[in-house]
Amino acid sequence: MKVAFYTLGCKVNAYESEYLINKFKKKRYEIVPFNDKADIYIINTCTVTNTSDQKSRKMIRNACKNEDATIVVMGCYSQIKPNEVSNIPGVSIVIGNKDKNKVVELVETYMKNKEAYKAIYDLSNSKFEDMYLDKFENHTRAFVKIQDGCNNFCSYCIIPYSRGNVRSKDKNIVISEVKGLVKNGYKEVVLTGIHTGHYGQDLKEYDFSDLLIELEKIDGLERIRISSIEITELTDKFLEVLKNSKKIVNHIHIPLQSGCDKILKLMNRKYDMNYYIKKINKIRDIRPNMAITTDVIVGFPFETDADFEVTKENIKKIKFAELHVFPYSKRDGTPAASMKNQIDGNIKKKRVKELINLSEQLKNNFYNKYIDTYDYVLTENYIDGYLMGHLSNYGKVKFKGNKEDINKFIRVKLNKYENDIYEAKI
Repeated sequence: MKVAFYTLGCKVNAYESEYLINKFKKKRYEIVPFNDKADIYIINTCTVTNTSDQKSRKMIRNACKNEDATIVVMGCYSQIKPNEVSNIPGVSIVIGNKDKNKVVELVETYMKNKEAYKAIYDLSNSKFEDMYLDKFENHTRAFVKIQDGCNNFCSYCIIPYSRGNVRSKDKNIVISEVKGLVKNGYKEVVLTGIHTGHYGQDLKEYDFSDLLIELEKIDGLERIRISSIEITELTDKFLEVLKNSKKIVNHIHIPLQSGCDKILKLMNRKYDMNYYIKKINKIRDIRPNMAITTDVIVGFPFETDADFEVTKENIKKIKFAELHVFPYSKRDGTPAASMKNQIDGNIKKKRVKELINLSEQLKNNFYNKYIDTYDYVLTENYIDGYLMGHLSNYGKVKFKGNKEDINKFIRVKLNKYENDIYEAKI
């Protein structure tokens, strides 16, 4: 039988879908593209913004056009709005962010009895749902989900409600999983979670830094990449690990959300700009060439033009390597949704455009600094005579080479940076 997947949202969702793809394959199901005719369609949804909800609904309806197919909807959107999902004609199975590892069994039960299934659980005190991967389709970089949930409750964010409490994968399972990936040829792992740096908060006397120290010892693992970490999680212990590590890459993603103290307080973020900038300076004392990227939300309630200008100036001062920019999206059930002074959509669009333009300037300034220098690329694919891959600082590179050199570290000279990619030479 044929199974098609569509995954929206974050790297955690991508990991979970990859786990299910492997599980279906082991039971002799055939995985096909989502636009192909399939017997089973699985949509792993996202609800971080209104746009995410719309995309999720669109993909569910597209799948439901296939009469007699089994349609499974799971993830954050179905966790928050299960009735909305189950009321879409044709949906067979609805779960949220619990029992994702049981989807194969749920599908096989449904196909026997044809009884619609819906089960949404309270995730405020749930346990980590173990998943384990030792290979990825069409990837030379492996993702490892080490953590789930968030306890921060930023005033704009729906994720603590859709993902539940902070919970961590057992350290021995993480280490075993990474060793298995390395044994299968993966040289780089990306540690991911809903709140990655909070790994270990629910464990006894063991935290994210302890895990990094143990992963550093794994022979054959060349690079450790952290998908995202909050500025408040950059403890002295973590900074010491970063200082001594030979494997943590020269790229770190640290959400900012706003560069204005007034807005940060309204967002219920746990820092001010003075704290943020001091921590960034400590990182740069340790790693002067570190690429630091960030997330920024514009148009949050009460954000004036003056507040936005303060954000822009602080972004310039910090000199990020790149910005991921989002207009504020009103999420029902969050404190920010009921705030007065909601910002007009056209103003949000204008501010998004300004920050995207600023991001392009910052990115070009950062990556152009390394023209005429030498570095190592982990090659990931081969297109039209060119090998392509990423540097430690996540700069993308292409250079002439041979297909058999995929998944190798190759030393290159960086000749030119244009259209978000380096042209290089071995």
